[in-house]
Parts: sequence; structure tokens; C-alpha cells
Amino acid sequence: MPQIFNLIELYQLTYLDLFLAFLAAFILGVGKAGIKGLGVIIVILMALVFGGKASTGVLMPLMIMADILAVIYYHRHTQWKFLWKLLPTMVIGVLIGVLLGSYISEVVFKQFMAVFILATVLIMVFMDRKKRKEVPTNWFFSNGIGLLAGITSMIGNLAGSFANIYFLAMRLPKNEFIGTMAWLFFIINVFKLPFHIIVWKTITVDSFLLNTLLIPGIIIGFFAGVWLVKLINNEAYRKFIIAATAFGALLILFS
Repeated sequence: MPQIFNLIELYQLTYLDLFLAFLAAFILGVGKAGIKGLGVIIVILMALVFGGKASTGVLMPLMIMADILAVIYYHRHTQWKFLWKLLPTMVIGVLIGVLLGSYISEVVFKQFMAVFILATVLIMVFMDRKKRKEVPTNWFFSNGIGLLAGITSMIGNLAGSFANIYFLAMRLPKNEFIGTMAWLFFIINVFKLPFHIIVWKTITVDSFLLNTLLIPGIIIGFFAGVWLVKLINNEAYRKFIIAATAFGALLILFS
């Protein structure tokens, strides 16, 4: 217990900071349970408490813990053929993100990504209104989305928006959507872990101990999210994800 108080003092955390961090952990649990499109809110809350780059190190172990819950709960719904189409270029994107993270302006990068996400969402809405049901099979689409998802995953933990767009375009039903996303991000986040520890040095023993304070928020949030997902049908879920992704892009643009 004294060590926890030392950590709070080390990070200069107020009671409000602890509340915001716990809230972010709760929302993370809800999101990993299937209520997608909340990633931007989590990133903003953690950045408010810990700062931009440092917050990625605090957030990463929490994301992996939440990924494990999601993989255990939804693994039987995973559609591996869609995951393997996206994974290779996401890995390449992460490696590019490791290099870019030290040089590119985070503000400019996020604004560019926000505009790109909004444009893609508008195209999806247009296709839905035209009642076009075909699934994109273009090689450039899956690899382009994978590359962007990998880069944004490493730099700002914002890959969820691009993965949402891809799996919605594949027209996966609700549970298959969540199960495939769960495994994809578990693999990617574990792959990113050494870069945070060795290259960026954003994960330390102290930051990991701080994570233990926030684990209950993830667990409570996850089971709250599972309950909410059960209340939403497939069509309403698709519309919610599109709207949440667009809203998240606007938050990135103006935050």
C-alpha cells in the first residue's frame, strides 16, 4: 500500500486524475466487450492525466488485459480469414509507427488521420444508403486499411477506427465483428509491447504497478459492455459503430 501512495506522488496524481484514469479503464472494458468507437475518449482521458506519449505506456498493459477478457469471451466467433487479411500490413504499420513516433508531430498526425477516417465513414454511409451489399475484395483496400491501422495503433492507440471501418465493410455480424477484433488487437498489442518497453521506454515497473489500481475498472466495464451488447441487434449495432467512429474522428480533429 505505501508503494501505491509513492506511485501517486511520483505521477503527481490528484483524486480527479485517479477518477479520470479509472473512468478510462472502465470505458476500455466496455469497448473491448463490443461497444466500439470509444477509443478516442479513452486516449483523451489518459492523455489528460499522464500526457500524450507517457499515457500510451500506461494504457498498453491495460489494453492487453482487456483483450484477454475479450478473447476468452468471444473467441468462438472469430473469423480468422478476415483477421489474416489485415494482420500482416498492420504489423508493418506498427514498425513504421515506431520510427515515426519520434519525429512526427502528434497533433498534425491525428488531424490527418481524423480527416481520413471521416472521409471513409462518409463513403460507407453512402454505400449503405445505396443499399450496396457487396463486400470489398480489392487488395489495396485491406492492405491500405491494415497499414493505417498499424501506424495509428503504435502512435496514438487509435487503430480501432480503421479496424471498425474494415470489418464493417466486410459486413460481419455483431458477435463475429467483436470476436475477430478481439484476437486482432490482442496479437497486435502484444507485438507492440517490446517497443514500448525497450525503444520508447514508456512502460516501466512503476507504470505497470499503477496499472494494478485500474484493473477493477476494466473488469467492471467489460461485463457492463457484454450486457449492453446483448441488448443491441445486428443492424442497430452496425449503425452505432458507424456513428461512434465518425464521432471519434471529430473528437480527434478538434481535441
